[in-house]
Amino acid sequence: MNNETISKILRVILSGVFIFSAISKLIAPGLFEITILNQGIIETREVAAYFGRFIIAIELFLGVALLQSNYLKKIIIPATLLTLIVFTVLLFFPLLSGDSSNCGCFGEVIKMSPLEAIIKNIVSIIVGVIVFLLEKRKPNKLYIPTIILLTSFAIVFFVAPIKSYENLTFSKYTNFENEGVVDLTDGDKLVAVFFIDCEHCMETANDIVTLENETSKFSNFYMLFAGEETDSIKYFLNKTNINYPYLRIPIDDFFDLIGSSPPRIYWLQNGDVKEYWDDDFSENLIRYKTH
Repeated sequence: MNNETISKILRVILSGVFIFSAISKLIAPGLFEITILNQGIIETREVAAYFGRFIIAIELFLGVALLQSNYLKKIIIPATLLTLIVFTVLLFFPLLSGDSSNCGCFGEVIKMSPLEAIIKNIVSIIVGVIVFLLEKRKPNKLYIPTIILLTSFAIVFFVAPIKSYENLTFSKYTNFENEGVVDLTDGDKLVAVFFIDCEHCMETANDIVTLENETSKFSNFYMLFAGEETDSIKYFLNKTNINYPYLRIPIDDFFDLIGSSPPRIYWLQNGDVKEYWDDDFSENLIRYKTH
């Protein structure tokens, strides 16, 4: 096997990593935005949306560009190596802080800790260096990688257009116990708002458990809790046996989300409130299941 054949095989492997990385993030771009926010790289969800899509587009561009021969030695391979090095350096920050949660490198398709992602990147860098050493300089046509770059950005922003989060109240609730990163602005979601020591909330939770035992467990069901500092969410969960991802919210948020009294359940579609219910929970949940 000659050097050119080895280089082509390694380029295909490296290309596959980048293209898979881009596609896995495009499946749920909102989760990648939240990951960027959680890492402290960006401060607002809107900026994270643009930054995230920029990264996805660059990954898609490099993945496709590695499959062609123009400007490989001059631009494509050095840009690939630089991208991998930058990603690796950024991954050291969560690693050193003890964060072992999903880094978002492959979205939610393959969850990787920062350490696992660093190892993956180091292996990719070694592969990239070998390709750079094996690859020969060839006549180059600039318009081909340029077209790939522009097409990559067009595809990413067409498949995952930027949405406005200004009026999406639930976009700020992103890290749930028993689930991790959650994007409440994507798809159908049920969000129950409970007060921890509220008897009516506990009765409603019991009714939900009874209903799921009679039918099936609800998918995409999340709980927001508020209460006094001494109140324990575990007490509520143990007393009602309800088992869904949950998050504790500030008391001010709680009063903004309920009606005259708790609980309230929201039916969200892509972050917008389709319906909310302050009573007749079982009937409304059955209707949700069959919609």
